[in-house]
Amino acid sequence: MKVKTDKSGSGEIRVRYSGFIIFASQILSVFTGIFFLLLLTRVSAKTPDEFGTWSFIQYLIALFAVMSGLFPFWATRFAARSKEGAIKTGVVANLILAFVSAGIYLLAVLPIMATFHVGSAYLLLYILPALQIVDTYMIAVFEGSLRVVKPHAVGYGLIVEELVKISLAYVLIVVLNQLLVGAMISLIVAAATQGFFYVWLLRDELRQRIQRDYLREWLRGGSVAFVYSAVGNQLFNLVLYLLVFFSGQSALGYYQAAATFSTVIGYASSLAFALYPKMLAQKCPTDVQTSFKTMIMLALPISAVTFMMAQSLLTVLKADYAVAYPVLMLLTVDALLLLVYQFYTQYMIATDTIDIAGKIPISELRRNNIFKVFTIPYIQAAVALPAVYFVLTRIVTSDPVLATTYLVAISIVVHFGTLAGLSFFMRKSVTLSVAPKSLAKYAVCAAAAGLVLLVLPQTTTLTSTFGKSLVGFGVYAGLLCIIDKDARNLIREIAREIRVTFRQA
Repeated sequence: MKVKTDKSGSGEIRVRYSGFIIFASQILSVFTGIFFLLLLTRVSAKTPDEFGTWSFIQYLIALFAVMSGLFPFWATRFAARSKEGAIKTGVVANLILAFVSAGIYLLAVLPIMATFHVGSAYLLLYILPALQIVDTYMIAVFEGSLRVVKPHAVGYGLIVEELVKISLAYVLIVVLNQLLVGAMISLIVAAATQGFFYVWLLRDELRQRIQRDYLREWLRGGSVAFVYSAVGNQLFNLVLYLLVFFSGQSALGYYQAAATFSTVIGYASSLAFALYPKMLAQKCPTDVQTSFKTMIMLALPISAVTFMMAQSLLTVLKADYAVAYPVLMLLTVDALLLLVYQFYTQYMIATDTIDIAGKIPISELRRNNIFKVFTIPYIQAAVALPAVYFVLTRIVTSDPVLATTYLVAISIVVHFGTLAGLSFFMRKSVTLSVAPKSLAKYAVCAAAAGLVLLVLPQTTTLTSTFGKSLVGFGVYAGLLCIIDKDARNLIREIAREIRVTFRQA
């Protein structure tokens, strides 16, 4: 029995369509996210140090949810290759792992608070994330499953989560004056609501039988590969803990404020969200290049606006964060590098066939592309950790903005070096066509939009900053439609797909 998948239109447009639905919902989440951050930075966390405390908790959640992708990674691959019961097996396994991870976190709360000199007044704020850890595990497996059967539905789930989050946050923070605890509760409830929505969407798949054979393979061979990857990723992420330890919570506050806007660049990767399961199914889609082009087409104008308006964007959060504009400018460059890197490595992983027969032979793991991709974070950590430690201990510790700027600069060098090295060593076995003429057009239009933003007056309010951003995007879109036929065709295809969707609805 094959997993049921959502079908309408041509394969190329369906990949684009699903990607645009998710991308549109993520853009909507930018506005709801800014509203949520305004509640945090102007009501709950009134100083960079307090916002740093909030950000530190979020990084702790990510640390204890490090294994949340173990079963979703393999369940997605198995389900895309029509392995019956893979989705339900992954959901049940991830639920068990979620409670184990949450329990470990609760045992570690007090030692963590003591190590980082956190007062007892924050105890409840540090306990509540145990529930968010469970949410994280479940959302990971649900979205991994929907990626195969209904990829566009992930966008709808995000909208549900965002609407619940900001509604509840306003009531708890502004009306009931619960501040940071209220913000945490709103995140937990919103994610739980999103999870129940995903359960309803996956109800047919969840009626299938649990396949113990799959679970044994995931634990025996799959866990080795994923744990290897997770440890490597966490080693690289230790640079942020070094930042907190040597430069204080305020440094992380500045970093997180800047990352709020640079993260939007990564949303362009959603345009290739539905491509991964098609490649896993060995349908050999011709739209790999199309997805890459479309991703860069949208990422470049976002990067240009973020880079040129860094100070204005941070001022929107609060004037105190405006000094961190160099951090945001550098994070913009880093986010663009990561976008390309993640697309390339996902392509490498998707074309690997080690588990195509439903088995994960450990003896072959070390020789395939999955293992090579999972090894990269170790190389990055081996370079980044000593460099960041040296900078924070020998060059700067007292200035949190300068310390954060150095950290991001090191990250750019590391990410660029690994991307260049990976492309060089894999050029014979993994070829990704990049359509240089199209990319050059996008870059020229993005540069023109950036120059227009440079000559326009500096903005300090939410309305004027939003308006100026729209001018930048408008200049980019207008120029691109003039010089690029593919951009004009894409607009027509999206409009046609929207009309078809409304007729079907």
